[in-house]
Amino acid sequence: MRGALPDPHCTPGAVFRSATTRQICRSGYTKRVRHVTAATKRKVFARYGITSHPTGAYEVDHLIPLELGGSNAIRNLFPEAASPRPGFHQKDRLEDALHRRVCSGQMSLRAAQKAIATDWLAAYHRLGLG
Repeated sequence: MRGALPDPHCTPGAVFRSATTRQICRSGYTKRVRHVTAATKRKVFARYGITSHPTGAYEVDHLIPLELGGSNAIRNLFPEAASPRPGFHQKDRLEDALHRRVCSGQMSLRAAQKAIATDWLAAYHRLGLG
C-alpha cells in the first residue's frame, strides 16, 4: 500500500473489456456482474500481508469500480482501509461522482477508469469531494 493507494504491482487495475457506457449506466448492472468470493478476498488480504484485522477496518474494493466497468479480477482488488480518511467511504463517493459524469456524457468511460486507477486520491480532490 502507498497510503490509501494500492500497490500498483499487486493491483494495477482491470476492466471488463466488453463493458460499455450504455451497459454500466443501466440500473442493476453491478448486481449482475459482481462476483468476488470469500476465497478471493482472503487471497487479496494475503497479497498485501494482512493476516488479521478488526471487523470494519477494511473492505476488499475494486480499484476500478464495477460501476465504471472494472472487473472482479484479483489484479483489480485491494484491501482498502476505512481510516485514515480519505478511506473506502470517500472512495465510494468518488465512484458515484464519476459514474454520474460518465452517464451524463460529461466524461468518457475510459477517462473515468484512468483517473480512478492512476490516483483515486488526486481525482477525489480534483472533483472537490474532500
